[in-house]
Order: sequence, then structure tokens, then C-alpha cells
Amino acid sequence: MKKSMYFAAIAAIVAGSLVTSCESNTTRVENAEEKVIEAKEDLKEAQKELSKEYPAFRIEAEAKIDANDKRIAELSAIVNKPGDKLFDDMRRKRIEELKQKNADLRNRLYNYEKEQSDWEVFKREFNRDLDGIVEAFKDLGKNNSN
Repeated sequence: MKKSMYFAAIAAIVAGSLVTSCESNTTRVENAEEKVIEAKEDLKEAQKELSKEYPAFRIEAEAKIDANDKRIAELSAIVNKPGDKLFDDMRRKRIEELKQKNADLRNRLYNYEKEQSDWEVFKREFNRDLDGIVEAFKDLGKNNSN
């Protein structure tokens, strides 16, 4: 008797879950269509925000990158002075690395319009990398032989 009650209870639970989980195909299609429409609207809004924010960000970032280029040129001139042993080979190599990183940042900035990945993530990472170059300039002038 107990076995038949357990079996009836399990059958009722299974039947109830089947009935409540079943959804008609038309309802599923309608839900999917609504989600697609919402996603398209979200994409349009994100593109509008980007079109407003990106040009100003690009101008500011280009100015910082140009300032970095000037600083690199100044450091290269100091390194290449004849008879001046202020900077050694390690610092020359570091200046070249900074020059390459600065060029890479410029490429990332120009290529973002084509990629259009997550704006907030791009902006945060780009600013972090740009600030890293500025900090590297500060460290480059220090004497780390202690």
C-alpha cells in the first residue's frame, strides 16, 4: 500500500511538472522575437552612446599619445648624445619598448571603430595602459642601481 502511494505521489509530481513546463511553440517564438527586438534596441542605444562619447575620448587620447611621442623623442635625443653616459643600453631598450607600446595604443584607438567591443572595458583598459606608459617615463629617469 505504501509503495502504491509513493508511486502515485511521484506520478502526480512528474505529471504536474510536465504540464507546467510545457509551453506552446507560438509562445516560444513570440518570446524569442521580443528578445531579438530588445537586443536590437539595446545595440542601437549603445551605438548612439558610443558615437557621442568616442570622438571626445579619441581626441583626448590622441593628445596624450602625441605627448608621449614628444617625450620619447626627447629621451632618445638625450640617450644618443655623444659622450653622455647618462643613459645606458638598458634604458635605450626601454625607450624603444615604450615607443612600440605607444604605437600599439594608437593602433588600438584607431581600430576600435572597426571592432566596437564593450566600450566601458575598452576605455578602462586603454586608460590603464596609457597611464602605464606615463608611469614608465617617470621610472625611466630614476637611477635603480641601489
